[in-house]
Amino acid sequence: MKRIRNDATLFALSVSIALVLSAIPVPGALGYFKPFWIALIALFWVIEAPETLGLGFAFVLGLALDVLAGSLLGEHALRLVFIVYIAGRFRLRLRFYPMWQQALFILVLLLNDRLVSLWIASLSGHAFPDYRYWLAPAVSTLLWPWVFLLLDGLRHRRSRSREA
Repeated sequence: MKRIRNDATLFALSVSIALVLSAIPVPGALGYFKPFWIALIALFWVIEAPETLGLGFAFVLGLALDVLAGSLLGEHALRLVFIVYIAGRFRLRLRFYPMWQQALFILVLLLNDRLVSLWIASLSGHAFPDYRYWLAPAVSTLLWPWVFLLLDGLRHRRSRSREA
């Protein structure tokens, strides 16, 4: 029970930080390099502690991101639900992959996210973006090991300090 409560505090803090990082405006062309912070945090929690993040909460989190970003209501929600569902299905295998294989899996998930985003954009009549549109998944993939190690280290440190 204590483990879940400790995870819930760290979960809430990490999600809050990810929402803040997602809401920070990025100037011009640097916007193409902006990682999908919420997806990285959601992926960590669905892989390491799936009881903290379900599909319903992923949907609500996506709606919050839609409101923050001013995007089509439900777009981020749908994309985040796809990511969480797919990662949840492969969770048991993914936990035992080496970090570079996890990063490749994350890249595939984030590229899939971009395809879903393109599909939604085409349905709403937006123009097809240029090649820079595909840079954010690469940046997010490069950040994955750091996000994973940071959150995993904090999670284990909190659980050890509570046990002592």
